[in-house]
Amino acid sequence: MTEPSRRPAALQLIEAAVDAGSWRRWDEPVTGLPVAEDYRADVEKAQLRTGLDESVVTGEGRIRGRRVALIVGEFGFLGGSIGVAAGTRLVTAVERATREQLPLLASPASGGTRMQEGTIAFLQMVKVAAAITDHKAAQLPYLVYLRHPTTGGVLASWGSLGHVTAAEPGALIGFLGPRVHEALYGEPFPAGVQVAENLLANGLVDAVLPAGQLAEAAARALDVLCGEAGDELGGETGIERGSRVDSGGAAARSAAVDGVDGVSTAESIRRSRRPDRPGLRALLAGAGREVTPLSGTGAGERDPGLLLALARFGPTPCVVLGHDRRPGEAGPAPLGPAGLREARRGMRIAAELGLPLLTVIDTAGAALSREAEEGGLAGEIARCLADLVTLPAPTLCLLLGQGAGGGALALLPADRVIAARHAWLSPLPPEGASAILYRTTDRAFEVADRQGVGSADLLANRIVDTIVEETPDAADDPTEFLTRLGALLGTELAALRVRDRDERLAARRRRYRNLGLSEAGDTIPV
Repeated sequence: MTEPSRRPAALQLIEAAVDAGSWRRWDEPVTGLPVAEDYRADVEKAQLRTGLDESVVTGEGRIRGRRVALIVGEFGFLGGSIGVAAGTRLVTAVERATREQLPLLASPASGGTRMQEGTIAFLQMVKVAAAITDHKAAQLPYLVYLRHPTTGGVLASWGSLGHVTAAEPGALIGFLGPRVHEALYGEPFPAGVQVAENLLANGLVDAVLPAGQLAEAAARALDVLCGEAGDELGGETGIERGSRVDSGGAAARSAAVDGVDGVSTAESIRRSRRPDRPGLRALLAGAGREVTPLSGTGAGERDPGLLLALARFGPTPCVVLGHDRRPGEAGPAPLGPAGLREARRGMRIAAELGLPLLTVIDTAGAALSREAEEGGLAGEIARCLADLVTLPAPTLCLLLGQGAGGGALALLPADRVIAARHAWLSPLPPEGASAILYRTTDRAFEVADRQGVGSADLLANRIVDTIVEETPDAADDPTEFLTRLGALLGTELAALRVRDRDERLAARRRRYRNLGLSEAGDTIPV
């Protein structure tokens, strides 16, 4: 085959992404040529122009030392279109990556289905999607980097199934190509819609970054998604393998309650609402490692009230999701149905890859609006509760600040629950509960105290397992508080990972089945 005048973009991307000298091609040569004369001529020209025999290049390399499988599209070969040969090459590579237990990085650049092959090419989407689904079912990470352009059946199959998805700046990304739209409808497609940056704003991709940053971003994400411990377990933030953390006995609860510093429920609620109180964003910045923010549901929704990320605490990788408190704000934005669907995306990633899930509660309540009602807020709360209480992955909940209503409860059901001293959990904001009982908000703190919303009462009632002290307030010395909290999270997550899965799931179901009952099974008087 004649050497092309310009190195194909697919090979340039591979060279930028993998460690020098580590790339090995997997592709078997394509020996047959199309029967149709004009199609054969097009293929031969594409082969001469690119030096490739098809529109997809597959193989393996190392990214920051980690062995990774890659499938990369070449737009210069018939617009990166996918026919039978390219589809078969794709599936063969995905299946090999699955057999060899390799994470997979896919980078399409394609106009979609190869029109010269018609319906049989169209059906390649099915086998590609099936192979990737099998790869993910084997608890193997799948990363996607969308390049300019990615449209049609490629976006609607292997381009949209990533655990984490990034895109090239300014890339055209969309289902219907703009040329096809104009031909069918007689007008240009609206400008700015099918652009990477707009997809990021609408929760369809997690990041927009140039190819030169792909290796670093992929390495950081895989460091968490591949699930290995980052350090030897042990020391301040570790725990011995095989040991167990008790789910919270009466003696431990009594000892913790005896240690309460006398701060009232009302004072804790006031402190939880301080604008300078550290939230999830500060926790990730101060105590997390290898943090990779994710954006939106991956299905066209994004909620400013929820933050989703991959991270490590101590040696333990995890998926993190929780209410997002912006610096200087009294609390996070109200959580709407899109935020709960984004949370459920995080739960799915944890379940698919067997990663621990950390949920963080800090909300003044769910969104109260027409849009939230029409968007199915109540149903999403129910689905979050159902997903969390049955999630096969280890789960840890941190009650960090405010915990009002269904928007808080939706993130609560976990194997273990930790609470900051001034955190609280209530069926409604205290003012709302007071309005229901007394038709005034003036008795909010009185009602909250009687409802047992404060951390000491939550511990006594076995809703939380551990209280993290504040000395006297996390907002006064956030660095010290977050360092201590991060160490505890690392210990708890590491302990959960080594527990027997079936035992852990059964204990979680018993925990929430028996809330409000005495050890004898009787209803606890209120």
